[in-house]
Amino acid sequence: MVDVRVRFPPSPTGYLHIGGARTALINWLFAKKHNGKLILRIEDTDTERSTQESIDGILEGLRWLDLDWDEGPYFQTEFANDHVQAAQNLLAGGNAYKCFCTKEELDEKREQALAQKTTVGYDGTCRNLTPEQVTAKEQQGIPYVIRFKVPKRKGTLVYHDKVLGTIERAYSEIEDFVIVRSNGKPLYLLCNVVDDIRDRISHVIRGQDHMTNTTRQILLYEALGSPLPVFAHMPLTLDLQKRKISKRSHGEVVAVQFYRDKGFLPWALCNFLCLLGWNPGTEQEFFSREELIEVFTLERMSKVNSVFNYRPGDQKFFTDPKLIAINEHYLRTIDTEVLGQLVEEKLKACELWDDSYAAERRDWYLATLDLIKDRFHTLNDFASLGRAYFSDSYDIEEKPLKKNVLKHPDLVQWFKELSKRFADLSTFNQETAEQTTRELADELAIKPGILINGMRTVLTGQLAGPSMFDILTTLGQDKVVMRLSDISRLYPST
Repeated sequence: MVDVRVRFPPSPTGYLHIGGARTALINWLFAKKHNGKLILRIEDTDTERSTQESIDGILEGLRWLDLDWDEGPYFQTEFANDHVQAAQNLLAGGNAYKCFCTKEELDEKREQALAQKTTVGYDGTCRNLTPEQVTAKEQQGIPYVIRFKVPKRKGTLVYHDKVLGTIERAYSEIEDFVIVRSNGKPLYLLCNVVDDIRDRISHVIRGQDHMTNTTRQILLYEALGSPLPVFAHMPLTLDLQKRKISKRSHGEVVAVQFYRDKGFLPWALCNFLCLLGWNPGTEQEFFSREELIEVFTLERMSKVNSVFNYRPGDQKFFTDPKLIAINEHYLRTIDTEVLGQLVEEKLKACELWDDSYAAERRDWYLATLDLIKDRFHTLNDFASLGRAYFSDSYDIEEKPLKKNVLKHPDLVQWFKELSKRFADLSTFNQETAEQTTRELADELAIKPGILINGMRTVLTGQLAGPSMFDILTTLGQDKVVMRLSDISRLYPST
């Protein structure tokens, strides 16, 4: 097999899109699988829309996902002379020509073609101008673009796609396309090919929306005398209405930074993105980096578009439920020390961090994370839903407050009594706390669940969570006694 060299060439005109991140991931996996190289190339020739902020966002997103590249980042604008020279070589070799047709003329021809229901495309008006005619138009100062001269061949252009198999397109369907604008700047079609030739790209792995470009770019490779790379066109990712996912239609949920800020684990997002359009041929859904590199092949990419299951306004799922489930899995299974470091960042950001968590209370801190992580979706939940474990200032959710506390006004006195009994315990652990709770329930002739559910709500602010008596011992005797001693503030004044 040839030396594998693939590239990820984002345009820095916005955030790092999850679709772009998936393209980067697939190229990264392919390179790792074949001991190849991933080249990062920033295609910044759109100077009006390209920004340094976007470039920084792309680099930060890739680093957060831990998708390391081997060369670059190269910037397309640094090689502008190469693109211009390639266009001149195509002109000199008779593979391109200057086109002086105005926009108005082209629009009129397009309207006529539509009215006559004939093929809409450039009709080659300037294709056969003589050198004298070209010189005369240039002397008149008529602006021109440079068009590639598609060979007049019968039959079809054929190439093999690593995902889709044999692809054919009739030469008659390919119009002479523009490769240089009237301002002298080469277009993406040409720049991309020139850069791929220079960077010795062996495999071009990109979305199926580039397939129209591919047939034209194959002709450019041929005209420039360069061997073709292997092409692989991945399925697109659409929403439930079969629209391409975009910030305009879907908002921040399609940006990699959204998931970083929401507290997702980087590899969880990578695991999810890979499964959008690829499958291992087994029932396995969760892969370590090493496992995914081992089993990944382009041949297992789907030929049909994948679905990003996002419903705007959904109160329960703020992104694809499968992504949330994958992230939950990694939260539950990640090494506790690593989890401790990640949660530390979130607690510090919310001013909930205590330096003792890194010193004398380290064991308590890690044990607490291990206790509460099973019901959390993201790292942010540790600082929001788990706030009561790290601060005495926390909110109580409305539903459990109504269901478990306000429904029982006598809890004010019952908890006052229970807190006294907890305070008198010489040994405060799961066994003694449970025994004390159930004894009081028997004396009051009430179900133990009234006290247990009420305590969960008052002590954590949540409707559900770990075992109540694990919570008691985790919070500790002093904190539990303090929080239960007077809950009258929770009831509306009468």
